[in-house]
Amino acid sequence: MSEEQQKKRREPMLLLVIGLPLVVVIASFITLYLAITSGDVAESRDEVQRLGRVLQETDLGPDEQAKALGLTALVRERDGRVEVVPMAGRWQRQNPLKLLAEHPIDSNKDRTLEMSPQPGGTWLSSSAFENERQNDWKFSLSDTEGSWRLRGRMPKDQLSAVLTPAIGGE
Repeated sequence: MSEEQQKKRREPMLLLVIGLPLVVVIASFITLYLAITSGDVAESRDEVQRLGRVLQETDLGPDEQAKALGLTALVRERDGRVEVVPMAGRWQRQNPLKLLAEHPIDSNKDRTLEMSPQPGGTWLSSSAFENERQNDWKFSLSDTEGSWRLRGRMPKDQLSAVLTPAIGGE
């Protein structure tokens, strides 16, 4: 091999011109594989009616009912269980409630907690919720019939969250 051919092989610009596009092509195939094999991240538990490629419509009737009743609640951890404290509105304090806790990434970790009425007008879950908080949670609180609904999000570094109807304003 001549000295000139060896210099061409050791030229760093040639490595950049060929190497970088090759790395980009390989990375795009890896990204495509991950996108195809992973589950649908944008799942919704609500019944959604698709009206074309992008437009979606969901039933906001329970949220409208919660707004009409003026409902607002605080969800907090209490001794490893979840407690619901009513903050405003017309509550039926003798009736049990249903709290859906949605994991932000893995829907297999979603839980539905039955909330029992307690003396003092609060509700407490019958089972333990979580030993160590490792992620945020999305909560959806409703009566057992689902006639109204409150929603909220509890970041992992907080011990409570305010739940309100998804419909705001006047």
